[in-house]
Amino acid sequence: MKQSKISRRSFLLGLGAVSAAAVLTACGGSSSTAASGSAASGNAASGSGVVYRTLDEIKASGTINIGVFSDKNPFGYVDENGEYQGYDVYFGNRLGEDLGVEINYVSTEAANRIEYLQTGKVDVILANFTVTPERAEEVDFALPYMNVALGVISPDSAVVTTLDNWNADDQMIVISGTTAETYLTKEYPDIPLQKYDSYATAKNALENGNGVAWANDNTEVIAFANQNPGYTVGIASLGSQDTIAPAVSQGNTTVLDWLNEEIQKLGEENFFHKDYEATLVDTYGIDYEDELVVEGGVAAGADASSEAASSEAASSEAAASSAAAQ
Repeated sequence: MKQSKISRRSFLLGLGAVSAAAVLTACGGSSSTAASGSAASGNAASGSGVVYRTLDEIKASGTINIGVFSDKNPFGYVDENGEYQGYDVYFGNRLGEDLGVEINYVSTEAANRIEYLQTGKVDVILANFTVTPERAEEVDFALPYMNVALGVISPDSAVVTTLDNWNADDQMIVISGTTAETYLTKEYPDIPLQKYDSYATAKNALENGNGVAWANDNTEVIAFANQNPGYTVGIASLGSQDTIAPAVSQGNTTVLDWLNEEIQKLGEENFFHKDYEATLVDTYGIDYEDELVVEGGVAAGADASSEAASSEAASSEAAASSAAAQ
């Protein structure tokens, strides 16, 4: 099993042209594309226009296309050697190994995760995808592998500890397509949002003082504060506790079934604890491990909405299988 690799030049160009989302080129001359074996030969969900490849088609092609972040250290990022690394990538590597295929990592942004599934550019999304009922109406979520909430980070010189009595002249930095954007728009409509398309540009905006604070997954803002002196997570948990899970195109029951079985089997060997210790412990320490890690798809203390969304995905899978058998 091999994962694709990109040159530094290709990576930098890719960040500026995500819509191309071409598959990142492997060193040594070999290359592949995100469209390889996807839309052209995939299946379309009835009446929806959603395109996907079945598990057998993925196996036959010899490659699985997995959407991950390329700039979200320590979850999905490209290192100085052009290799994908991080918590989601560690998991993706194991999926490719157990499926017996090579891995083609496709750089994705938060705002295009659903689009990349629906158009067949990727077979699976592992880009730190928080389960919500709204998203479960457009994609099918597998069992979760991590807990998450929202958090808010700001400079030490003016730490934001509450969103109440917000100054109308102050702007909150968010990333388009994230749960932070959705939550703040709904719960705090009077807070002006400064929206960015990528994690890299949002981080730069915070560093440049373009907003008074940045709202994002608490795992991300905690990591940023630990790696960048001068910033404090003034709100460590905002809103509900949710879960992160793999996602597939709606109706792709063969891949969804396999993912759920795989996650349950991996739980038997405490795989996600090993993943945490290999990729996240340097950032969060050992104290956060049991709080963040979900083993075997069982999320202790997860918010009911997240569980409902995962259950909805499983229900749609069962219904589709039943309909096909009739």
